[in-house]
Formats: sequence, C-alpha cells, structure tokens
Amino acid sequence: MIKTRIIPALLAAVITLPGAALAAEEQIIEDVSFSYEGPFGTYDRLQLQRGFQVYQEVCSACHGLQYLSFRELRGETGPAFPEEQVKAIAALYEVYDPDLDDTRPGKMFDMFPANTDADAPDLSLMAKARAGFHGPYGSGLSQLINGIGGPEYIYSMLIGYTGEEIEEAGSTLYENHAFPGGKISMPPPLEDDLIEYVMHGGEDGDAGEAPEATVEQMAEDVSAFLMWAAEPQLVERKRAGFRNILMLITLTVLLYFTNKALWAGIKRKE
Repeated sequence: MIKTRIIPALLAAVITLPGAALAAEEQIIEDVSFSYEGPFGTYDRLQLQRGFQVYQEVCSACHGLQYLSFRELRGETGPAFPEEQVKAIAALYEVYDPDLDDTRPGKMFDMFPANTDADAPDLSLMAKARAGFHGPYGSGLSQLINGIGGPEYIYSMLIGYTGEEIEEAGSTLYENHAFPGGKISMPPPLEDDLIEYVMHGGEDGDAGEAPEATVEQMAEDVSAFLMWAAEPQLVERKRAGFRNILMLITLTVLLYFTNKALWAGIKRKE
C-alpha cells in the first residue's frame, strides 16, 4: 500500500521538476547597485529627481502614489525639491476635498491622488511588495546588506521586454523575462529618449549634468524613486539605528567598569 502511494508521487515529482525549473529560469532579475543599499547607504538626490520625472511623465498616466504626500518631496534625504516647486507639482493634481465635496488643486499637505483609471496597481509600496530577491522576505540581514530586491525587480521588469507579442483569449500580452510567467499585459512603457531630463537640484541649486535618457537609465532612476516612495524614512532609520548601537556599546562599557568597581573590594578579600 505504501509503495503504491510513494511511486506515483515520485514519478509526479520527476515529471514536474523540469517544468518548475524552466519556469524559474524564465524570471531573470538583474542585480543593480543602488546608492542606498548597505547599512550606510543613502539616496541619490539627483537620481530621485530624475526618477520622479519618469514617474510623472510616463507612469502616472496609469499608476498612482496614494500613500505618498507631496510635502515629502522636500525631504532632505529624498528628492529635496524646493518648496515653490513642490507647490507647483501639487497644483498639477486634482485632489478630492470632503469639506468642499468637490476636487481642488493639490496642496503640499495632500497625498498624491489614487489613479484607478487603467485598473493598474498603485506604486507607493511596489518596491516593498516585490521584495525577496535578495534573500528572505521581511527585514533580514541579507536585505540590509544587499538591498530589499524590489527595486531590482522593477528595473528588470522595465528592461525585460523582448519585443514579442502573444495573443491569448482575445488579449495582447507582451513577453517579459522578469515578470512571473513570462507574459505581462502592460505594453513596454519606456523607450530611448522618451523624455528629456530636467535637472532641478535642491535648495543649493546644484543640479549637475543630466544623463542620456536611455531605457536602462530611466528604469534605474524610477526604480530608485519608487524605493524612496516606499521607504522615505530609510536613511533616518539607518542613522537612528547607528546611534542606538553606539549608545548600547557605550552603556555596555560603563556597566562593565561599574560592575568591576562594585565587586573590587570583595574580590580582593577573597
């Protein structure tokens, strides 16, 4: 009886393993060295500004950022846009105001409005939702050193289109090496020179030189921006953790010498 159950199970495992391996091979995730990775990494301000431009000019047509507020664009460890520019960005969006029971131009304290017109996912937490390509899900040590993995997935998906189109059930799907299953309903959103980067700098006005807007460059920039959108306080948390570790080390040293001083007399008598 046991043999009759085990043998079919082994046969099924042997048959399904090649298919499972093939499916795993189809999903190709590129490793990108982002500036914010590692325990002391920080966001690249100019990259976040470029990434926001890619989001605003390309992605916002279908995707929203409903968990991010406009005023966070001023953050010193974020894009650090000047206040007047943030106000101008907010005014481009129509925000529903329950007091007016109508929409009005956005203000700095408002959140980005949700965008459900294309039935596309919100991008506020996309970098966290797609975590796990650098080790275990959550906040493991591997993710602390190697990065969370979500931005790499977004980058790989944006550059992973092969150009092949597939017709299924009356719908057009696009072959993509990074998307699970290898087929995605979203057409390729990026192409070379799709936008022209406009460098704003920060409060100090140091904008630097804009890079060429290639697919890879835009994909990396918007992936970094979406990581910041999901974790705008990442750098502050790292700094707070470093301060706490230093405080614990100092406290441990003080307790050690205090303990020696308290028991010194007794140990001499022994």
